Amino acid sequence: MATVEMDSLGSRSLNHASSDTEAEYDRLRDLARQEASKRSSCFDRAHQAYTSGDGARAHELSEQGKHHASLMDQYNQQARDYIFRANNAGDRVPGDTIDLHGLFVEEAEDVLEERIRVARQRGEGHLHVIVGKGNHSRNGVQKLKPRVERVCRELGLQYRTEENEGRIFVDLQGGAVGEMPPPPVGYGGFPGQHGGLHHGGGHGGGGGHHHQQQQQQQGQDDEIEQLVKKGLPKLLKMLKCCTVM
Repeated sequence: MATVEMDSLGSRSLNHASSDTEAEYDRLRDLARQEASKRSSCFDRAHQAYTSGDGARAHELSEQGKHHASLMDQYNQQARDYIFRANNAGDRVPGDTIDLHGLFVEEAEDVLEERIRVARQRGEGHLHVIVGKGNHSRNGVQKLKPRVERVCRELGLQYRTEENEGRIFVDLQGGAVGEMPPPPVGYGGFPGQHGGLHHGGGHGGGGGHHHQQQQQQQGQDDEIEQLVKKGLPKLLKMLKCCTVM
């Protein structure tokens, strides 16, 4: 059975320093990884049972795999909602800003599209999108920024990378981006203002062993990516709530 991939977007899951919040996010994503591993194991064994002629065992293992896949989705949804709330609390970001740290590619794309739709309905003129610089992504390659830019192009919106490369300014009215408003002050959690924690950091360990653990975890995340389903009703509903914005 082919493996599938999932990469987080941005350099950190949490865009401000809170080890407890980061630890809870990591715990939920790790539970999702464990269920993904169990799912793959069940489906592999189901395939082996089927090829050996044991259809009943193959069906049993397939059903177990589906159960683990369902649990994986549940844990990913919990992690997604949890980190989105933490990064987009009213005291952390102003109403013209959305922080996508900690979301997987498909999650972030859907959330951004919905946020833009809601903002345009409200007549808002622009949106600051916090994407991270990709310093801690695999090979230092940004995954969030290219996806955000693609969404803007598909929606016919002009955008520009801000002075802080971890942020993108989007004109919501379809016009050319002229002089951008200055970043808001008095809010925490913006790249370059606070340290923030790298996803998976803040839990001790170090050196080569810790790096190897990070690589193994990234590989597990990669295996989950294409299993994350489109449609995020619970999270997208948050975008309509003024307290979140």
